[in-house]
Amino acid sequence: MSKIKKKFICQECGYESARWMGKCPECEKWNTFVEEFYTSKSSINEIKTSTSNIAITLEDVIIEEEKRFSTGMRELDRVLGGGVVPGSLILIGGDPGIGKSTILLQISNQMARENLKVLYVSGEESVKQIKLRADRLKVYEQGLYILSETNMFVIEKVIEQIKPNVLMIDSVQTMYHSDLSSAPGSVGQVREITARLMPIAKEKGIATFLVGHVTKQGAIAGPRVLEHMVDTVLYFEGERHQTYRILRAVKNRFGSTNEIGMFEMRDRGLEEVKNPSEMLLSGRPIDSPGTIAIPCIEGTRPILIELQALVSYTNFGMPRRMATGIDYNRVILLIAIIEKRLGMQLQNQDAYVNIIGGLKVDEPSVDLGVILAIASSFKNIPIDPGMAALGEVGLTGEVRSVQFIEKRIMEAQKMGFKKCIIPKSNLKGLKKTEEIEVIGVSTVYEALRYTF
Repeated sequence: MSKIKKKFICQECGYESARWMGKCPECEKWNTFVEEFYTSKSSINEIKTSTSNIAITLEDVIIEEEKRFSTGMRELDRVLGGGVVPGSLILIGGDPGIGKSTILLQISNQMARENLKVLYVSGEESVKQIKLRADRLKVYEQGLYILSETNMFVIEKVIEQIKPNVLMIDSVQTMYHSDLSSAPGSVGQVREITARLMPIAKEKGIATFLVGHVTKQGAIAGPRVLEHMVDTVLYFEGERHQTYRILRAVKNRFGSTNEIGMFEMRDRGLEEVKNPSEMLLSGRPIDSPGTIAIPCIEGTRPILIELQALVSYTNFGMPRRMATGIDYNRVILLIAIIEKRLGMQLQNQDAYVNIIGGLKVDEPSVDLGVILAIASSFKNIPIDPGMAALGEVGLTGEVRSVQFIEKRIMEAQKMGFKKCIIPKSNLKGLKKTEEIEVIGVSTVYEALRYTF
């Protein structure tokens, strides 16, 4: 017999308690507990014995090769680690209007073209609205089923009826289960919906894509446990007024993390950017102070980015510092190194650092490029447009080694660069080439001497 029970859930972290508490012991925030009612229908006698309930030894586990299928987009396949794994749960987050629903409808069409049965469930749009968007994106495949529904019980019935290979849920915050009395989008509903979809995906081998709304801070709305439950978490980055979008994997149980794919938003949807380095360097000014190219690594892919810096005299007592696409505190630290180790007085200078294209870079190899770009703007001397620079910089002004140095140099060479300043410790074992001159430096002062 079903029983109605109640529990208290923290809206911040999802911590459960049998009683209300003023302060959450998990996230240590005040007044975050809300009361939820749910219906308990299961008992210990109803649990069926299956092979998954039996413990076996590790050596008895048989590992089968993962059979992946393509989404029809190489950039998305790269981010996923080579394609979609049947039975996997993939969570896609991003700001409103950035292209989450667009890319799901596009890949649904591509996979339906490969004789895969796809069920697209939308809780935000009617069937006619989906049809209008599909006509604009030229989506017309016969194997694509659409459903406008928010009740999880009805969705489960449709899944049982159609038996799709791929399931799209847009979005998980709009779905609800009748066992819970809370509103759709609450912590309990989001977690319950994901918990219901997980056994469906794993047992039936249905690849499931979930769209997740984000908060003002950019994190997926709801408890972090939602990200722990799924197999892959993808984030869309970029501004709505910009044409370029970056899809980044922050968690992937079937591939590399921090892998990125680049797309361009056009009238017919998202199109792949096959050469991100060329796109990021397009429109780069020549013979202009404060700009430099830096070879970075995103996942397993080398990418050349353009970093710009602007230093100008301030009329106020406190100079202003701004950083876009790079850690602000890291820029403040590098400015202190410039003042101490290079003798440039920036106490009365505003400093602005920006990475072009909306890309966010958090690896330390950009340190040397930031210092050279700021010094170039301060001295008003342009950097050779055919030169790239990379290297981590320590507090004493030393230039430290970075990983994947050969990949970075090869990408710079492919884009036509003639010089590349790298840490001197990375020269050991590096193959020399006549097409690009590799210069090893051990300090920022030495790098500055080679640059100007």
